[in-house]
Amino acid sequence: MYPLETCKVNPYIVFMSKKPKLPTIREFLERFPDDDSCLEHLMRTRYGDRHTCSKCGKDAKYYRVKARRAYECEHCGNQVYPTAGTPFENTRTPLRDWFHVMFMFCTSRNGVSAKEVQRTIGVTYKTAWRMCNLIRQYMGYVDGDTPLGGPDGGIVEADKAFMGGRDKLGQSDKTVVLGMIERGGDVVTRVIRDRRESSVLPHMWQWIKQGSRVATDEARAFGNLKEYGYSHGTVNHSKREYVSGQVHTNTIEAFWGNVKRAVQGTYISVSPKWLQTYLWEFEYRQNMRKYPHLMFELLLQAFPRPVAKPLPEEAGQTVA
Repeated sequence: MYPLETCKVNPYIVFMSKKPKLPTIREFLERFPDDDSCLEHLMRTRYGDRHTCSKCGKDAKYYRVKARRAYECEHCGNQVYPTAGTPFENTRTPLRDWFHVMFMFCTSRNGVSAKEVQRTIGVTYKTAWRMCNLIRQYMGYVDGDTPLGGPDGGIVEADKAFMGGRDKLGQSDKTVVLGMIERGGDVVTRVIRDRRESSVLPHMWQWIKQGSRVATDEARAFGNLKEYGYSHGTVNHSKREYVSGQVHTNTIEAFWGNVKRAVQGTYISVSPKWLQTYLWEFEYRQNMRKYPHLMFELLLQAFPRPVAKPLPEEAGQTVA
């Protein structure tokens, strides 16, 4: 739920959405010309101009420490590191390169491969892959997941897809993924163990509210949804039935089509181990499709502020 759901009702979005303008690379370079500007942004976003020092307890302004990614309290010299708890923690890669790759992820619609990052910012492939992996995980954190549908919500479409593999000798070696999308709303995806009902239904119970209208195909894994409090309609694809009144799975199938085309055209191959991170990337784009001009801005603003340790007196301890 945090922070994407809260940002959807933020007045800032209402103001910016009057005339959506996608950010350009020129605007990015002007806004973040060097590492110092990136670090300053992290500091102001996570801590503000002033905040209470966790050591001396005074309201303080923090000043930059020379030659270190840190700021120190004006009263006691206590240092904070704006990159702590972010994908940039303990990295030797320049912060502007990290911000640049995040910008690439938000302006691309078909994904960003590690080879492209390697060519663009001049790092090794290993570094580029790690950067992409951590950014995908961060996109999944920012997007979050909330239950779909409900008695008063939109129709929720659910469908399985099969990723990768070669299917040699008739033995399926593909990875099974489940997607659930509320029409006009968000999508939730999960990598699941297999196509059986026992693997599919627990995720649907978790992410689709009771009483929702659910549309699926005729797969047996969805056959008992009515017994669990859902209003269930199906279309029989094997008989070339794709729409029956309001019942269809075209929305979720379109989403899976976008994912598969990106994997085949951009990533070429995705391992089952990291497939969920790639799905988070496409979830984020899908769920922010109405605010494409804010995709990058939201990633820049969503870093959580580290939880400060309580002062000795607050923890009930005696100060010597």
